[in-house]
Amino acid sequence: MAATEEYFDLLPIDLDPQTKAVTASAGAPKALHAELAALNSLHRSLVALENTPQIPPPPIPVNPKRSANITKLKDSGNDLYRKGKHAEAVKMYTLGVQMALQRPLWEPQGLVREEISQLYANRAQAHMALQNWAEGAVDAEAAVEAKRAGNAKAWWRRGKCLLEMGRLDEARDWVGHGLEMEGEEAELLALQQEVVARLDKKQKREESEKA
Repeated sequence: MAATEEYFDLLPIDLDPQTKAVTASAGAPKALHAELAALNSLHRSLVALENTPQIPPPPIPVNPKRSANITKLKDSGNDLYRKGKHAEAVKMYTLGVQMALQRPLWEPQGLVREEISQLYANRAQAHMALQNWAEGAVDAEAAVEAKRAGNAKAWWRRGKCLLEMGRLDEARDWVGHGLEMEGEEAELLALQQEVVARLDKKQKREESEKA
C-alpha cells in the first residue's frame, strides 16, 4: 500500500503576547480575518466574565396565593370526605391536582410532587369509599410515582384496590414492593397477610375443582 502524504498550510497569523489576540497579515484571505475577529471577540467576552463579580442567582419564587388555594382545595376535600360526601370530595381533590400541575416550571418540583402525592392519595381514598376500585388504584399509583418513600398509605390503597378487584397476583407484588420501600409497616403487613390468604384459598379451590 502506498504511503499517504499529508499536507498543511502555514497561515500568516500572529499572537499578541499582551492581549492574546490572534491576527493575520494584510495579505491573508478575508475569510481568515473574519474568523479571527469572531475568535478574538469570544475571547474578550470570556475574559470579561472572569472579571465580573459572581452574583448568586435569585431564590426560586413560589406563588403563595397558589399554595394557599391548593391547600384550601385539599382541606375542603378532606372535610367533604369526613361528611360522607365522597363524590364531591373527588371533585375538590381533582381541582387541587389541576392547580398543582399548573405551577410554572421554575417553581420547585419537589413541592409539586409533595402536593400531588397527597391529593392523589386522598382522591384514591375517596374513590375507594365509592367502590371505584379501578380509579382508586390508578390514583394511588400516581401518588406513589410522585413520592415513593414515606407514602405507606398510597401503597396500601392501591394494594387494597387490586385485592378488591380480584387481581391477587398484582396485589401481592405491589404490597411486597411497598414493604421494601416502607419497611415493616403495620397496615401493609396486614394487607399482605390478607392477600396471601386469598391466594391460598384460590389455589385450594382450583385444586379441588381439578380433582
